[in-house]
Amino acid sequence: MDDAVRELARDAGIADEWIDAAGKPQRVSVETLRSILTALALPCASPTDIAESRARLSEQAGHARTFFTGTVGTTIRLPDPTDEVAELMLESGGALPVRLREQDGAALLPAVNTPGYHRLRLRDLEIALAVAPPRCITFDDVAPGERMYGLGVQLYSLQREGCCGFGDAAALRELVASAAHEGCDAIALSPTHSLFAGDSAHYGPYSPSNRLFLNTLYADPATVFGRAHIAKLSAEDAESSGDLINWPKAASAKYALLRRLWDDFAANELRAGEGLAQDFVKFVHEGGERLREHALFEALHAHWLAQPDAKWSWRDWPAGWRAPAGPDAANFAAANPHEIQFHMFAQWLAGRSFAAVQQDARAQGMRIGLISDVAVGMNPGGSHAWSRAQDLLPGLSVGAPPDLLGPRGQDWGLTAFSPQGLLAAGFEPFIATLRAAMRAAGGVRIDHAMGLKRLWLVPRGASPSEGAYLSYPLDDLLRLIALESHRHRAIVIGEDLGTVEPEFRKRMEEAGIAGMDVLWFQRDGMAFMKPAQWRRNAVAMTSTHDLPTVAGWWSGVDIETRAKLGLGDEKREAKERVRDRKALWRSFRKGGITTKNEPLPSQPESAVDVAITFTTRSPSPLALIPMEDVLGLAEQPNLPGTIDEHPNWRRRLDKPSAELFDSPQVRARLEALRKR
Repeated sequence: MDDAVRELARDAGIADEWIDAAGKPQRVSVETLRSILTALALPCASPTDIAESRARLSEQAGHARTFFTGTVGTTIRLPDPTDEVAELMLESGGALPVRLREQDGAALLPAVNTPGYHRLRLRDLEIALAVAPPRCITFDDVAPGERMYGLGVQLYSLQREGCCGFGDAAALRELVASAAHEGCDAIALSPTHSLFAGDSAHYGPYSPSNRLFLNTLYADPATVFGRAHIAKLSAEDAESSGDLINWPKAASAKYALLRRLWDDFAANELRAGEGLAQDFVKFVHEGGERLREHALFEALHAHWLAQPDAKWSWRDWPAGWRAPAGPDAANFAAANPHEIQFHMFAQWLAGRSFAAVQQDARAQGMRIGLISDVAVGMNPGGSHAWSRAQDLLPGLSVGAPPDLLGPRGQDWGLTAFSPQGLLAAGFEPFIATLRAAMRAAGGVRIDHAMGLKRLWLVPRGASPSEGAYLSYPLDDLLRLIALESHRHRAIVIGEDLGTVEPEFRKRMEEAGIAGMDVLWFQRDGMAFMKPAQWRRNAVAMTSTHDLPTVAGWWSGVDIETRAKLGLGDEKREAKERVRDRKALWRSFRKGGITTKNEPLPSQPESAVDVAITFTTRSPSPLALIPMEDVLGLAEQPNLPGTIDEHPNWRRRLDKPSAELFDSPQVRARLEALRKR
């Protein structure tokens, strides 16, 4: 029986063995495999269960599948053997007769030379085809043979006059103007996905409610209505000073403004049905059922939280409210149309706001503009899980197996797409996610890109070490990314940090997806690699939002912070940092970046200067430097392994966006970037 469970698991794409960070083979327990199979709706408690589950998998892999991907210029293999004439209906509207040829138990469709979403009509079946270019839009397509630089920005950290206590699209617009003037070609943002309008204490951007929609707190209503109109309705009562954002207070003020705008808009423009009202109605129509579901969730969730003794936890979300068609949701929707429309209105403003920023970026000379970020998963108590549970993995959580950084493994508390669900839906949820990310951007970063091939899944209630890898249809996903990349003219970056199989990086390179080379990880033994040894097909970075800034690393602030929180061995790490500082400065000197002596830990400014210049010497077509390093800040935006015990995702920059580059030291760093 155990052998049968293992065989079923392998057929379902669950690896019953894996290699750990030390290179040692590990075997997944049968109990873990049973839990994961059950969560995938593949029962395995008896021989009968296993037989039925196996039949279901066979059906999914065979003729029941009606969506396939292919590459321009290559034949497409279809599972059901046939030798007949079919009709290829092109997305553009044309039609071509084609003959399928039977070979090795399958049908081969001749090469299609037109990229797009097409349909193949057979005698008694219609198949959807996504035919993609061989690779994504790359940096060489954007700026052939040139090297560019960009800035990594935490949007909420920006300031502007009249803000509600955190950065938004208006502050970003000001930053774009300043950065474009300094020769910057890209602004990379942490995820701007929708969080929870009813729970402003939930502000971690990598645990979104729904990746298809935006965090409406970032909307700039003036983009649509103009500053004068906003001033009439504004009532600035949020905390707008201090180093840290008071999210509940600031969000309350922003939503109060948005609600005043909505009430005014609904009573005037919308009732008249002209001008902006027509644009809003068009937006709602194009958003379709998904937008209506999301708006209903936002309203219903806020209503639920407002009840006495309500406590927000995805585990507490009433099971009877999971489906929008349920009686509670239906009754609420009928009684509260104005409230539901408000959330559509807020999405409309946010969408128009980011579109305007990207338009500004390109108009002012940025060759890429905004780079959006797609989180690896979603909050299991969020809008997507509530409205489209069939897309996701109920009862399973995304994480990481035990490794050197996390000896007990990691459970990120996120759900993700179900491979079975993607096949059943013709990959529509994945395509929609890509389109949402690229809609108002010149590029996209895919968080934890290894998730395109496999994800470590932990059964609910189990230890993070008691998980297994589930495989994903990598070829299909890469083709869809390439197709959408071309349709949106967007470059693609894949976060490939940590333990990544060399073969996967090769596949990313072939697909035109750039990796990430981060200074701290560019090692050859104990030494730091020369910039010339960094990858040509990767973005060059000094650090990321989850890692120490250069100033923080050099001064040891990160070690002190972790030690205070009980997350590290301060004595050991401090000793290692002395050694690593010497090694890094030695690399700086060997690379001809500096001839000066190593500065003291208490004087990190020159280390920041040299580290940025060092990174610009990489052959990468894009150097992407976090704003924290450009400004020489010591604190990193997020400290992994902490939640409330550290002010993650709350730090504000100390100057308005338009003034961030005014100091001579910052201008010198930008000049080093511009010279690359």
